Amino acid sequence: MKRSTWRLPSLLQSGLAAALAGMAATPALAQEWPAKPLRMLVGSAPGGGTDAAARAVADKLGPALKTTVVVENKPGASNTLAPAEAVRANDGHSLVMGVSTAHAIAPYLIKLSYNNERDLVPVAYVGAVPNVLVVNKELGLNTVNDLVGLIRKQPGKVNFASSGAGSTQHIAGELFREAAHADITHVPYRGSAPALVDLMGGSIQMSFDTMSSVLPHIKAGKVKALAVASPRRSPQLPDVPTTAEAGLKDVEMSAWYGVYMPAATPKAVQDKVHGEVTRIVQMPDVKARLEAIGMEVQPMSQAQFQAFHNAENKRYAELIKRRDIRLD
Repeated sequence: MKRSTWRLPSLLQSGLAAALAGMAATPALAQEWPAKPLRMLVGSAPGGGTDAAARAVADKLGPALKTTVVVENKPGASNTLAPAEAVRANDGHSLVMGVSTAHAIAPYLIKLSYNNERDLVPVAYVGAVPNVLVVNKELGLNTVNDLVGLIRKQPGKVNFASSGAGSTQHIAGELFREAAHADITHVPYRGSAPALVDLMGGSIQMSFDTMSSVLPHIKAGKVKALAVASPRRSPQLPDVPTTAEAGLKDVEMSAWYGVYMPAATPKAVQDKVHGEVTRIVQMPDVKARLEAIGMEVQPMSQAQFQAFHNAENKRYAELIKRRDIRLD
């Protein structure tokens, strides 16, 4: 009796072979990558917090991957020109030092050339720089309650500055407006520097500026810090209460940073970048550079970063819709 033999249909055979080849190629791809120098794209001008974070990481990432990492600044459009360029290139060698302005706020305020959820993937979280509630020192205010009392006495006459509509400073001010039922007026500027000049000069009474921008002025006694908009007190300002401690519920705001890559980047490459960046930001000298700009280094797994990204997008989308915030 002739023995029958069973064979996979040719289509299944070819599909299985391709799948096995892909599985075998994934570790090899991670070993062979990078095949050329990397670009670290930054959505703001040189000298800011995002740029500082990118350079602190890039200086170590190049040697770790045995290549060169070139920092390229693409300022404009609420920090979104950098991720737009990475999505356009989609070459596996373009990274973005992302910031919350671009990856969680701007998608709900401006029309993007890419899809924030489909075209990019969070790869490695770096840390966060909290916003600080500061006031003009000549007002003689020492607490948040003092500030709220002033606002109640002068409704509509207290101005809060931001580095621009849709910035973390602006959003923090809107959170404060809700929490304190405060009648305050938003005055947007083109960056933190001119806003701080007017805050110190007295034409602006308050601001939720980022720690990196305002810390030197606090230490010099040029502005008064009333609260830090983070869950924990900042090591940079240990005597300044958090917004929650000061009686402001749900007024938390930080500019957070992390490395993003195009979603088509192979997972093996993502894993490699995640591992190296997470290791680098915990190196004592790099951590010191980041802490010098007010950043709290907070390593996360990639899955945790993705969940955080999703939660932040939900939070800002709801606030922007509720407050009808627009870039007019």
